[in-house]
Amino acid sequence: MDPQQAIDLCRQALYIATLVAAPILVAGMLVGLAIGLLQALTQIQEQTVAFVPKLVAMVLALAISLPWILGQLLSYSEQLISNIPNSL
Repeated sequence: MDPQQAIDLCRQALYIATLVAAPILVAGMLVGLAIGLLQALTQIQEQTVAFVPKLVAMVLALAISLPWILGQLLSYSEQLISNIPNSL
């Protein structure tokens, strides 16, 4: 395996990792932003008020996007394993 192939594999792995984590992180970020705005408006500065809704939103986002995430990971794994003979 030459260095360019190794760089391409790492780049593709980072891209897939970012793509797979994005729905969960975006859900947590949007709920966190809404809760932060609500806390700023009401002046309630309790840490647990922000934690529980973010956790619930992230679990729901994971449950909804899990089939897509597994499809992406399976596709990447199949491509990676099928290219093993070409990299030797």
